[in-house]
Amino acid sequence: MSFTSKVVFTEIQIDRIIEMAWEDRTPFDAIKFQFGILESDVKALMKKELRFGSYKLWRKRVENCKTKHLAKRNDGIDRFKCKQQRIISNNKISKR
Repeated sequence: MSFTSKVVFTEIQIDRIIEMAWEDRTPFDAIKFQFGILESDVKALMKKELRFGSYKLWRKRVENCKTKHLAKRNDGIDRFKCKQQRIISNNKISKR
């Protein structure tokens, strides 16, 4: 799978990107940090991988979600993941 970033992802990586995109507390910057793709690439991936109705619901949630964009977040939230989540760095997914 490739987008404007010209990066090819495995199915496991695509699943993780979709999972992170669905999570309200995971900002697009965390996805960029881990996978090197921009918000526009995440949106393109979601549009391609999800059913159209699911994509529309996700886009509506993302637009109204203050935690998906770091600029809209409260100053008190300064991390990408919850404290209980295992360490995830670059493309190494330790939860699997």
